[in-house]
Amino acid sequence: MSELVLYSNTLPEPLFRLIRTEKVMVREADGEIRLTPISDSDESCPLLGMFADGKISVDKFIKRKRIEKELDR
Repeated sequence: MSELVLYSNTLPEPLFRLIRTEKVMVREADGEIRLTPISDSDESCPLLGMFADGKISVDKFIKRKRIEKELDR
């Protein structure tokens, strides 16, 4: 599985119109490509994780990992 974060304005116009956030996470797994909007509140939180470069809280990291685990099933 690979993933990356893109600015939504770099997406083709039909997809750009559907996504209302500035950034989108792109994940590829088992031949599927998933686009997940990233809200601004996901990026700034006072409780920051030690290994997240100060970009995500521990709670949000755990929540994101649980979602990823469910998607992999």
